[in-house]
Amino acid sequence: MPDDETQTPTLNREATARTPHATRAQPLPGAAEGPSPWLLRLIAVGLVLAALNLRPAITSLGALLEEVREGLHMSGSVAGVLTSVPPLCFAVFGVMAPRLARRFGAGTVVCAGMAAIAVGLVVRPYIGSTAGFLAASALALMGIAVSNILMPVIVKRWFPDRVGTMTGLYSMALALGTALAAALTVPVTGALGGNWQTGLVVWAVLAAVAVLPWIVLVRDRTPAPGQPAPLAANATEAPTLKIARSRTAWALACFFGLQATAAYITMGWMPQIFRDAGVSAGTAGLLLAVTMAMGVPLAFVIPRVASRLKNQGPIVVVLGLCGLIGYSGLYLAPAAGAWAWALLLGVANCAFPLALTMIGMRARSGAGVVRLSAFAQSTGYLLSIPGPLLVGVLYQHSGGWGLPIALMAGLMIPQMVAGILAGRDRTIEDES
Repeated sequence: MPDDETQTPTLNREATARTPHATRAQPLPGAAEGPSPWLLRLIAVGLVLAALNLRPAITSLGALLEEVREGLHMSGSVAGVLTSVPPLCFAVFGVMAPRLARRFGAGTVVCAGMAAIAVGLVVRPYIGSTAGFLAASALALMGIAVSNILMPVIVKRWFPDRVGTMTGLYSMALALGTALAAALTVPVTGALGGNWQTGLVVWAVLAAVAVLPWIVLVRDRTPAPGQPAPLAANATEAPTLKIARSRTAWALACFFGLQATAAYITMGWMPQIFRDAGVSAGTAGLLLAVTMAMGVPLAFVIPRVASRLKNQGPIVVVLGLCGLIGYSGLYLAPAAGAWAWALLLGVANCAFPLALTMIGMRARSGAGVVRLSAFAQSTGYLLSIPGPLLVGVLYQHSGGWGLPIALMAGLMIPQMVAGILAGRDRTIEDES
C-alpha cells in the first residue's frame, strides 16, 4: 500500500536492514518500475464503472416505489422502512470492508461487491415477497457499501500523486449514475412494456459490466507505484492505528454524516416540498434531477481544487452557505425561485466528493486510508439515518414545511463546523 513519498525510502531501508535475504527475493523490478500504463488505465475504467453502480439500486427504486408497493402489497410503513435501509446497510456492511481488504485485497472485494450488486438487482424484482425483496436489496446494498469504503483506498494506492483528479473522476461517475437512474428508470420501464420488474432489473446489466475489469485486477499482483507488495501485505499496519482517538477522524465522520443527511432529505422530500407549493409533479421531478445533475461537473472540479489546498475549510463554508441560501429560498418562495433553489442545493450536495477527497488526504498511508474511510463512512451513515425520518415526522405533525426546512437549514451549521475541523492540514497518524 502506498505510503507518502517521504516515508517510503526509509521504510524500505529499514526492511532491508532487518531481512536482507528476504528482501532480495522480492520482485523488486516490478516495484521499481511500477504498474504498466495499460493496467493504470484499466484501474481507472474499473473505478468509473464501479462508481456508476453505487446509486442506481437506490434511485431506480425510488422512481418506481409506488409500483413496487402495489405489486408486492407493501404497506406504507414498510415502504418507509425501505427508504431508510440504504444508510443502515452502508453503516453495517461498511465496517466489514477493512478486514475483507486486508485478507483478500481491495480489488477482489470491489469485484465481489459489483457481483453482489448485479445478483441483488436481478433477484429482487422477481422474488415475489416483501421479505425477499428486502433481502435481495440488502445484498446489493452490501456490495455498494464495501465498494463505497474502498474507492478512496484504490485511489490512494494506485494514484498517490493524483488523488484529487481520480477522486473527482469517480465522484463524477457516481453522480452521473445517480442522475441517470433517477431520470431514465420510468421512461425505460415504459419503453420495455411498463412492467416495474423489468424497469428495476435492467440496471443489473450495468453492474455485470462493472465486474469485468475487476476480474483482471483480482488476478494481477503488480505492486502499486513505489511499493513492494499489494494491499493485503501491509495489513499489519492497520491494527496499530487507534482511529477512535483521532479528533480529525471524528470531525470527518460528523461531516460525512451531516452531508449524507442533507442528501437523503433532498432525494426523499424535495419533490414533495415543490409539489405542496403548487409546482406540477413533472416539474418537481425535473427539479430534483437538476439538483442531482449539479454533482456531475462539480464532483470533478471540487476534489481537484481541494487536493491543491492544505486546508479545505473555505470550500466547506462556500458549500454550506449555498445550502443555507437554498433552504431559505425554499422557506420564503419555494415556487417562485424553484430553479435557483434547486441549483443551490445541488451545489451544497457536492460536500460528498469533498468528504471523499479529505478521506484520502487525512491519512499518510494506504492502511490509514482504509481505516479512516471505513470509520468516517460507517459512522457517518449511522448518523444520517434519523434525518429523513425526522423530517417526515415534523411535516406530518406540523402540517407544513416550515419546521422541516428550519431543521434542514439548522443542520448546515454543524456541518460547516465539522467540515472546517476535518479540513485542517493534519493526518490521523499524528493524532491516534
